[in-house]
Amino acid sequence: MNKQILCFGEVLWDAFGDVKKAGGAPMNVARHLVQQGNNVLFASSVGIDPSGVELTGFLKENGLYSDLLQRDENLPTCEVTVELDENHQATYIIPKPVSWDNIEFTDELQVALKTVGGIVFGSLACREEATFETLLNVLDESDALKIFDVNLRPPHYTLSKIETLAARADVIKMNEEEAELLIHGGSGDLKQMITEFQKKFHTRIICVTRGAQGAIIWNDYEFYEHPGYCVDVVDTVGAGDSFLATFITGLLNETPMQPLLEKACAVGAYVTTQRGANPVYKVDEVAAQFA
Repeated sequence: MNKQILCFGEVLWDAFGDVKKAGGAPMNVARHLVQQGNNVLFASSVGIDPSGVELTGFLKENGLYSDLLQRDENLPTCEVTVELDENHQATYIIPKPVSWDNIEFTDELQVALKTVGGIVFGSLACREEATFETLLNVLDESDALKIFDVNLRPPHYTLSKIETLAARADVIKMNEEEAELLIHGGSGDLKQMITEFQKKFHTRIICVTRGAQGAIIWNDYEFYEHPGYCVDVVDTVGAGDSFLATFITGLLNETPMQPLLEKACAVGAYVTTQRGANPVYKVDEVAAQFA
């Protein structure tokens, strides 16, 4: 498989009080993928405002800038307010509309699809029809491995759109709450819910993360589980993104599923011990630390 990976979706500023950091799940996944040695393309949109100029500079500094970054003359760059509760869990106040609500299916994006072996996408950027239709075009015109990071942010989604995206995905990563929502009425334990989900959407690989309790994976009619690692949490921002990037890297390198799951859980746990979504690390060193 061609290991060039396209990450599609939102890029934004996360504001933690007076501190502002570049964020957005697809961009965070892209940064972790780059850090893990992958060749990454990033498709999004920023405004022509000062925040957009600053964000463009950030993407250039981090190797994620290309002609797939669009500039919207009418909509502003997104700035999200992040609040952490007493358990270090993040909530997000996301303005609307913003530049990535209007990502267009450009000639540059269409050409890029010929070079990628994987496409990573989420649900947030699909809240408006313009970007949603662009993503559907991207998915329908490519034979690449399609990886859906569900990443629900109420009230910025509709169940029908989530199901449409799920039906096009080869790999789906979601948390336990998202799994319960998408099964909506499924009975039994988590494994039964995952089995029902797979029967409905015919997904090749399903990964359900469980926070401090690790994760469970369905692949080729087998389950793989890991209980997670006990760490002192600083914040959870970016943990799921680092987990997913590690998982994707392992899939592309054909790493066996159980050691891959252990490595992804280790990286996700390490990121929760650091401030912010993208701490610097080496995957093998982190995995050895948690072994």
